[in-house]
Amino acid sequence: MRVPFHVVIPARFAASRLPGKPLLDVAGRPLIQWVWDCALASGAASVIVATDDARIRSVAAAFGADVAMTSAEHVSGTDRIAEVVRARALPPEAIVINLQGDEPLMPPAVPARVAAALVEHPECGIATAAAPISSLAEFLDPSCVKALRSVNGEALYFSRACVPWPRDAVTAGRPGAFGNALRHIGIYGYRVKSLLEFAAWPATPLETTEKLEQLRALEHGMRIHVIALQEAPHAGVDTPEDLEAVRARLRAV
Repeated sequence: MRVPFHVVIPARFAASRLPGKPLLDVAGRPLIQWVWDCALASGAASVIVATDDARIRSVAAAFGADVAMTSAEHVSGTDRIAEVVRARALPPEAIVINLQGDEPLMPPAVPARVAAALVEHPECGIATAAAPISSLAEFLDPSCVKALRSVNGEALYFSRACVPWPRDAVTAGRPGAFGNALRHIGIYGYRVKSLLEFAAWPATPLETTEKLEQLRALEHGMRIHVIALQEAPHAGVDTPEDLEAVRARLRAV
């Protein structure tokens, strides 16, 4: 199903481990340009880089990006995107994809699938993605956010904890059984009306506890559809080691 959707790429200069991350060189181009190219290849009706930094605006405009300058006071990419959709006056039923600015290896088909999920599931205000967990180390890692889905694909919960806990497998000494655990993939699709409603809510108790923004939606009863990918895309760029891994992969492109 071909669904019209917009992609907004939130990009900020400040990052504790990789300052200036969107502008770091990756195989001869800034990191943010690789993400922009992915968004264009997804078939989006429009692609916008949302930033509060003039350096990012200058570089992105130089490679042809549509750039929206936003407030420096935003605490999350979601808030930045909400400002963009208000400024661009996107209609309430329009679909907007939040593609993070440090995901240069996101397959272009994934944003389109997330957008299609919102059309296929009109009862949901948000859509996202998850993929199988492949190792015990990944399952135990609190930076790997686990997604729990209902039988119809709706999110039940997201956690940094080891869930679902495979009780019988652990008791039997089979640590390779992860209870069909899924890793949450940090891409979101929103209907504009749902995005603006979500952004207006204050942080909720579970969100504050787990440091997971999507729990705010569940605590307010907003339904989230979770598409299942066969495998997780290559991780985003959070550390110097991630950066070198992405550079190696993209040099081979």
